[in-house]
Formats: sequence, C-alpha cells, structure tokens
Amino acid sequence: MLYKGSCHCGKVAFEVEGELGMAVRCNCSICRRKGALLWAVPHEKLSLVAWGDDLGRYTFGKAQIAHRFCRTCGMHPFAEDVSQGSERSAYINLNCLEDVDLTAIEVFEFDGRSA
Repeated sequence: MLYKGSCHCGKVAFEVEGELGMAVRCNCSICRRKGALLWAVPHEKLSLVAWGDDLGRYTFGKAQIAHRFCRTCGMHPFAEDVSQGSERSAYINLNCLEDVDLTAIEVFEFDGRSA
C-alpha cells in the first residue's frame, strides 16, 4: 500500500510503500521527546516528494541514524540509517502519515535507552 505523509506545514512531504503491521515506540533520549511511533521500512521504499532547503538533519551519539526534521515547523517525519549498504532502513513517524488509524496498530516498546 502507498502511504503519503508530511511535516505539519507540508514543506517536507513523502510517500512510503509497504504493509503497515507494527509500530515501534523507542525510549531513547530523542524518540521519547518526539513521541514518535516508528515504522521501519527498506530505505528504497521512501520517496521524498517535497523538501527543498527545509529538510534538516540531526545526529547524536554514534551518529548511526539521521533524524530528519522540517526547518520551518520543526516536525520530525522520519529518520534514516546513515550507512550506504543495501540493508539501509528508513524509520517513518506514523503520526505524520495521512489516513492511518493509530489505535489499530500494535505497538512494540523498544528499550533504545539501554541499547
């Protein structure tokens, strides 16, 4: 299924293809503050539709994940592996997708704080 998503102001927009089965709630220092529900997909399933100069990048710790955000509204619509390998993933913030019933999705609690 094709899902469409964006930041709050719409300057960062994307599409993602896949079957949405489960979400992950991570308790690491950034995910807990963002309140994101994440859906991991192969990176090639994520297509940016609009971004321009508005797509920011933030990394911390081991800098393995690029947390993407809109420089205008501050929303974090997705994150992505910074590796260039074929197993690269994107982590979609389900709160930024259109027409998704979040109450119908099973949530896995991930202890990113200890990882």
